[in-house]
Amino acid sequence: MRILLVEDDAILADGIARALRAESFAVDVATNGEDGAHLGATERYDAAVLDLGLPKKDGVTVLREWRAEGRDLPVLILTARDGWSEKVAGFKAGADDYLTKPFRVEEVIMRLRALVRRAAGHAGALITCGGLAFDAQLGRFELDGLPLKLTALEWRVLSALMLRKEVVMDRADLIERVYEGDADVDSNSVEVIIGRLRKKIGATMIETVRGRGYRVTAGSA
Repeated sequence: MRILLVEDDAILADGIARALRAESFAVDVATNGEDGAHLGATERYDAAVLDLGLPKKDGVTVLREWRAEGRDLPVLILTARDGWSEKVAGFKAGADDYLTKPFRVEEVIMRLRALVRRAAGHAGALITCGGLAFDAQLGRFELDGLPLKLTALEWRVLSALMLRKEVVMDRADLIERVYEGDADVDSNSVEVIIGRLRKKIGATMIETVRGRGYRVTAGSA
């Protein structure tokens, strides 16, 4: 999962980004509204965390621009403003959820997971495919009832595929959802990660659809 964090408080942004990365998320950080608006309009993200009180362009304006451009990524607003009118403005602009500062970063993580899960069409937290189970709210995988240990990159690829199980994801889409914007990506990086995952969950669980991409499927198991 790849998250866009738009927050001008450097200490807060660093703390949120570190916490998200510790949970295997990829995170791009923008410190003003103009940069955040550009990234949200040109890159692919699973969700965005957006402050309202931003320099250069405020968060409500950024969000309105994204929605006007057809960007439907889930957006969690963070703000020090706790008035009802501010919340209404955020939701009218297209926000999906709202947190008022101060907050616990653990709550940011849980709310983001819920937003991403629901955006992918899953009402419940548990997603299963054959013997593979993904608790999308806790971010945990199990295989045949046992915990599955994954690297951060493996987790990002497998969670992207599980959220869209039985749906083919092309290589470019996976790269965009797995790597941060400044990452140096090898041409065969996704193939290498898919290969490692197949060794851990079984060769038939991830299907290569020639000329299209990959999908998680229980059909061949």
